[in-house]
Amino acid sequence: MSWGSNMGDRRLTPANDRVAAQHLRGSVKATRFCAGEAWQVVAPVTDLCRSPDGPRDRQLLFGAGFTVYEKRDGWFFGQAELDGYVGYARADHFRAPLPPSHWVAVRATHIYSKPDIKSAEFMSLSFSSALTGTPVAKGFLALEGGGFVPAQHVTGAPSEDADPVDVAERFHGAPYLWGGNSAFGIDCSGLVQLAFGACGIYLPPDSDMQESAGRPVSIEDLRRGDLVFWPGHVAIVRDGSSLVHANAFHMAVEIEPIDDAIRRIPDAVSGCQRVLDF
Repeated sequence: MSWGSNMGDRRLTPANDRVAAQHLRGSVKATRFCAGEAWQVVAPVTDLCRSPDGPRDRQLLFGAGFTVYEKRDGWFFGQAELDGYVGYARADHFRAPLPPSHWVAVRATHIYSKPDIKSAEFMSLSFSSALTGTPVAKGFLALEGGGFVPAQHVTGAPSEDADPVDVAERFHGAPYLWGGNSAFGIDCSGLVQLAFGACGIYLPPDSDMQESAGRPVSIEDLRRGDLVFWPGHVAIVRDGSSLVHANAFHMAVEIEPIDDAIRRIPDAVSGCQRVLDF
């Protein structure tokens, strides 16, 4: 799902000084305009950076689609298929796209060299990674391109969860990582996007974008699944007294009392949003 081409936001505008998406012709200046080419991530995760070798803004998971507008010095410049985020990613982390058949449904799994749990694993995959494969004997999924994933770790549909809080709680203790989107490292907005996305609700990637994703509610009327925002931070409400969030204080995904979080985080709560009703 694309979140549009906000000309005032470089995160959602697929254009640099040299090239831009064809649909931006007449709106931005570029030497070349093109339709872009479809590619797919083939690394466990790949950083989506602000510039080549620059700071990480977000991450793309194994199997994620990416529209590439430029390849230059070993880097792709393009736009994420999932949420429209724009940036630079290492070109050697991509392959020609394959249609996904399965998705990782557990916090993390391994790709094994053989359909045998005692064989060597050669890659780890995060929850929500997209796979292309065929079920085989011994309870494994044989992947296109090689390797085997335990069948009990995958699902045949991308969105089968009903409660984003349940999804977020699976990541309790996962390490905090600025711009992270995976079980191996995740930040506050990455956790929100992943948890709601697993329930078929595709929210934008950064907390400032997410703050307008639902309808405002009072902090005195919080319910399970509501979002609480501070400047630069977001948490998911578990119940009337606790929340779950990835945060740099604990350097992990943590469950803590709402009142404790409000007292501990220096900036005041900037708003609360209700994205769904249970």
